[in-house]
Amino acid sequence: MGSGMGNKVIVVTGASGGFGNLTVLELARRGHTVIATMRDIDGRNSQIRSELIEAAKAEGNPLQVLEIDVADDASVQSAIDSIIAQHGKIDVLVNNAGLMPIGVTEAYTIADVERLFAVNVFGAIRTDRAVLPHMRAAGSGLLIQVTSLMGRFVMPFFGIYSASKFALEALAEAYRYELTSFGVDSVIVEPGPFPSNLISSSPEPSDAGVLATYGEVAAIPGHIKASADQSHDPALPPRPQLVADAIAKLVEATERRPLRTVVMPEGLDYGVQQINDAVAPIQNGVLTAMGMEHLI
Repeated sequence: MGSGMGNKVIVVTGASGGFGNLTVLELARRGHTVIATMRDIDGRNSQIRSELIEAAKAEGNPLQVLEIDVADDASVQSAIDSIIAQHGKIDVLVNNAGLMPIGVTEAYTIADVERLFAVNVFGAIRTDRAVLPHMRAAGSGLLIQVTSLMGRFVMPFFGIYSASKFALEALAEAYRYELTSFGVDSVIVEPGPFPSNLISSSPEPSDAGVLATYGEVAAIPGHIKASADQSHDPALPPRPQLVADAIAKLVEATERRPLRTVVMPEGLDYGVQQINDAVAPIQNGVLTAMGMEHLI
């Protein structure tokens, strides 16, 4: 799987902050042709766009920033078409765009959940579907879905977020099996609790009536947000750069890539790797029983 190192044309969604921001700079630093995508590059993200380009240029690396709203079909297709027209191919897609709601699960309305899935799940499907015909035609390519440790286990008040990441994990694994004969790889990166802008921009639940009936319980999500960055060992401050490094390693892999890569802050272990190790033989057993062991 994969065509080794060399210069690759790489598209990264959600590059306006957090892991996406670090990832595009790391990949550009390594000599790849990187297209950093985000919403509203001429508006609220115009400064971030300029800062990204300047940061890459300061290190002698070109970086392209392109408008993509992953929640919009036309925006995604137009951007992918323009990248193909300019570069002739897309070797890697990093689906990083996402939102993290933290709140009482019942208080998120259907409209709230639809807005979240439009980005976290359907956004990834949109970009995957836009690039996959080109990758399959080329006989090579790599999809990297950035999920979360909460794509493998559930915590209270993260129910809607976990649901979206569980969905993305399932899709990424199905792609893995179905695309193998085309030379296209699908892998998952599962970051742990690193500091990011996800918590500060957490969408609030809209159903105030339901929230009011939860009493003191409704205040817990606020405490979680306030203490989010205080759960780490002060001697081992979390480095989100580890996630960018893990993504770069997958991009440049010359051997069979693992389906799942767990990236935790140093000193933390929530057992996600144990879950992955325990589930893999069961999943592989199901495929084997169905006569599909060649897809493992």
